[in-house]
This record gives sequence, C-alpha cells and structure tokens, in this order.
Amino acid sequence: MSAKLEPDIHQEVQKYYGEVLQSSQDLKTSACCTAVQPEDFVKAALAEVHDDVHARYYGCGLALPEKLAGLRVLDLGCGAGRDVYLLSRLVGETGHVVGVDMTDAQLSVARRYQGYHQERFGYARSNVEFVEGNIERLGETGLESGSFDAIVSNCVINLAIDKLAVLQEAFRLLREGGEMYFADVYTDRRVPAALAEDPVLYGECLSGALYWRDFLALAQQAGFAPPQLVESHPIDIEDPEVAARAGDIGFCSATYRVFKAAGSESTEEDYGLQAVYLGTVPNCPESLGFSLAYSFAAGKATPVSGNLARTILGSRFVDDFEILGSFSEHLGAFDDKRAVDPFTLMSTGESGQSCC
Repeated sequence: MSAKLEPDIHQEVQKYYGEVLQSSQDLKTSACCTAVQPEDFVKAALAEVHDDVHARYYGCGLALPEKLAGLRVLDLGCGAGRDVYLLSRLVGETGHVVGVDMTDAQLSVARRYQGYHQERFGYARSNVEFVEGNIERLGETGLESGSFDAIVSNCVINLAIDKLAVLQEAFRLLREGGEMYFADVYTDRRVPAALAEDPVLYGECLSGALYWRDFLALAQQAGFAPPQLVESHPIDIEDPEVAARAGDIGFCSATYRVFKAAGSESTEEDYGLQAVYLGTVPNCPESLGFSLAYSFAAGKATPVSGNLARTILGSRFVDDFEILGSFSEHLGAFDDKRAVDPFTLMSTGESGQSCC
C-alpha cells in the first residue's frame, strides 16, 4: 500500500471505531466477536467491568495468558479499555497495565471509568494508564524498551498498515523472556490490494488481515521465537454485501503466543528434551494448555523442541517446569506436533460467537 494512502486508512479506522460503531451490535461480521468461552475466574472479573466499557468491546479472542499476577502488561489497541480493566483485576494491585490506542473517542470512554474500577477492585490507587498513540509508532509514546513482562492485543494488528513495525516495537518493549499473546484475524490467502482499500472491510477487521504464513515469517523477522497457536475459530460474514465483497477468501480469528527467547532457532530442532509440568500455574493444577498442540499434563514428561525448551527456561514459567535432558546432542528435525496453521487446526469445544 502506498504512503499516500496510509493516513487515509488511519483516519478511516479512527472514524469507524470512533463514530460509525457505537457498540458491538453495529458489527457486520463475527470477526470482532469472541468465540472462546472464558473460565469462571475470568467471567467473575469480567462481571466487574462497567457496562459502558463492555458495550464498546470489539475483540476477536481472549487475550489472557496464564500467570498474570504482579506483571507489567501492555495492551496494544486497547479501545475503550475492556481488556485493560480485566487485566487490571487479574494482575492485581501490585501489577500494572498500560493501554495504547489512537482513537480519542475510545480512550475517552476508557479514562472515564478509571476511578470506578479502582474503587470496584478495592485498590488504593489505579494500576492502569491510557496512552494515545499509533501502535505502528510506539517509539513516539515514550514507553521504555524492555519495560513489559507481557504484551496483549485483541483484534487490532490487522488494522495496522505496517504489521512488521508493530511486531518489532513489541519485541523492543518486552523484557528478555517476555511474551506477546494476541488474538487477531487471519486469511487463507493474501488479500488483493483493491480489497485492502475498502473502508468497511478494513474496519470490520477483514481486508487488513494477514495471510497466516506471512504472519509466521514476520514474527520471526521481528526477532520472536516461532509462534505457538493457542486458539482458532472460523469467521462468519453475515452481511450479504460484505460477504460478496470478500469473495472466496477464508477468514479465521486466531490467538498466537510468541516469546522473546534468547537463542531461538528459525526451525524446530530435536535435542531429545522433555518438559515436565509441575502443576503450579494458578487455575491450572492438573494441566496447562500452552497451545493447541501442547497440553502439558502435570507430572508427565512431554517431548519438546529446543525452541520450546529455551522459551520455557527463559520465561516466567521457568519455575513451573522441569526440563529433562540437555542441548549437547542434536537429533535432527523435531517431529513438530506444534501445527500453526489456524485453518487446519481449528479449536474444539464451544463454537458460539459472543461479543461479551
């Protein structure tokens, strides 16, 4: 897309989310709705978020990694702040959450209820802040390099023009071992340029979506370890006019997690390593569903690639696992169960769309 069109796309996105959409009921597709059914402790936290904030929620997944207590978290494209306030509750009073968004109308709603949530959560002071800024130019926000334990984003990166810039800035802002955990929309092929300039398709999180293989390449180009697919669900386009414009392109909402892991390799290699989950992550005593391909049963040794072992050893999960073996002998390519194609590895379970 040419530089000439970039400001127009940004303006169209701000208009769509600041003026056209007044609530999730105004959406024309299920792209900005959530198919994942939250666990009870998440539902309890969501119940404490103000109704006005809920009404302007346009996420396509549940951008909530495990073990959040006390973390410093950044939400890219926070909108009216639903996920920020949900995270505020889950990180606890000792944690901190920063939300970044470029739409004034959305940030106005988010800031309006800052005191409400502080009081509702019983905190001595608010543990959230909202920053106006473009997620493609996070260097202009003044946020410090290496200052976040985790970064989340919910159906926003597809709206960015320069996706690589977003991923590179996220990598810069994460501490070593930190994680980016985010839900977004992906396609089964590259979107034609003419569709990418359609303001409705773009605003509905469709025509700006990445072809999933291009995302995998961009994530590693930005410096991250190979992505892990956490959730994936098909997207229904209910509006006939929007469906006609989209044509035969397949869309899905998917959640990936990527880590800033030292020593990562571009391919999955086998060193004979195994990981034993100790059952210590809060709310996951019997098993940890790390990704669609890896559900670690407590106390059971599970073969892992060198990349995943490095990721665990350098992350906040280091004390929750025992890694068996060493990197002393390379055994060839890892028999990679970690499928990352969101169209062939759709999530099972509840499939009903929700804009909750």
